Amino acid sequence: MGVLDVIWHGLRDSFLMAWEVWWALVLGFTISAIVQAWVPRERIEGLMSGSNARSIGWATGLGAASSSCSYAAIAIAKSLFQKGASAASALAFQFASTNLVWELGLVLWVLIGWQFTLAEYVGGIVMIVLMTVLLRLFVSRQLEEQAREHARSADTGHRHGGPGGQLSWRERLTSVRAWSDVAHNFRGDWHMLWKEIAAGFLLAGFIAQFGNGFFEHLFIHRAPAPLPTLENVIIGPIIAVLSFVCSVGNVPLAAVLWSGGISFAGVLAFLFADLIVLPILLIYRKYYGIRFTVRITALMFVTMVIAALVVAGIFSALGLTPTGPRPTRADIFSSIQVNYKLALNALGALIFAVMFWLTARRGATDPVCGMKVDRGKALTKEVGAETYYFCSSSCLEAFEAGSPHTNRRADRGGVTFAH
Repeated sequence: MGVLDVIWHGLRDSFLMAWEVWWALVLGFTISAIVQAWVPRERIEGLMSGSNARSIGWATGLGAASSSCSYAAIAIAKSLFQKGASAASALAFQFASTNLVWELGLVLWVLIGWQFTLAEYVGGIVMIVLMTVLLRLFVSRQLEEQAREHARSADTGHRHGGPGGQLSWRERLTSVRAWSDVAHNFRGDWHMLWKEIAAGFLLAGFIAQFGNGFFEHLFIHRAPAPLPTLENVIIGPIIAVLSFVCSVGNVPLAAVLWSGGISFAGVLAFLFADLIVLPILLIYRKYYGIRFTVRITALMFVTMVIAALVVAGIFSALGLTPTGPRPTRADIFSSIQVNYKLALNALGALIFAVMFWLTARRGATDPVCGMKVDRGKALTKEVGAETYYFCSSSCLEAFEAGSPHTNRRADRGGVTFAH
């Protein structure tokens, strides 16, 4: 096969995999956006301030209700950690927001089966329990407080304004303003995640061109038990770290790995490892310092490996491990046909268009951070005859001060800022 053929088939397979899960992505992001926009978040910091079961439970629930963007999850967790949340609560929030969310489960179900969705959810809870139990073996209280001070002195960025939680549920369902809140959260999540998702589909599409022979040399198959499983749960996270893809974006590659012969536990370990990809490790270092980063990375790696083995063992004991034929390339990279999937994808495209239309109709672009904000709720600044809209007071202050972290330049639409 020539280079051009490989490129064509890789792009084709990437598109077909995206087609397979498009409706599930849109539905998952819509549910996540509704929760973010309509669930009040007062008292969150106080609820997560300890390391007891109540604080960990709140962190888990709030994480599961949040966006699945790994980068957003660590930014929110850092903000909570700065304000007094324990390291255990902050990490529980991260694990929950990247393993217990709607869109991830839906995409897993569509691509490789309900067993992986259930295992992902069970594994998320197991990881949180293991992390809470093992935390003090890796991170002392003194190191935790040092990391908190480092996070407070680091560049904290800004937090976007929260939802107006004063409306009743009936008013929210019928209010354009309430749905505008949903639409802006929906667009914000896509803004944060589209590169990750696109990279995941592209990687899966092109790695699939290697064929199963590539994976037969990568994974141990004919060694005595439990060596193949142990090797798989270690190599799975390493592939995740080196692939740079996290959150929902790693599901397509997980499907290719499963088709290529990796074990059930290996797929789970790969999926769990989205919080230790290389770009995120660099962010940890910036937020918390090198010592804390090394310790929590080791803690998360150990937690992910053990959780994958535990969940695989539970599923094996209950007879839930997938035993049927593994999906072929044709199953994963489906074709476009006139069937229920076409109708679901058309509905997904309509929802997507309506959400973006709402942000365009009621929205304006924050000139500092580039986020879309609702004009009816945003902070404003009049400059001559021009009105500028801001997502938060920190963006407004940066605009007024001409922050050294921004570059001011003239543009046709007025004054814009770029980080």
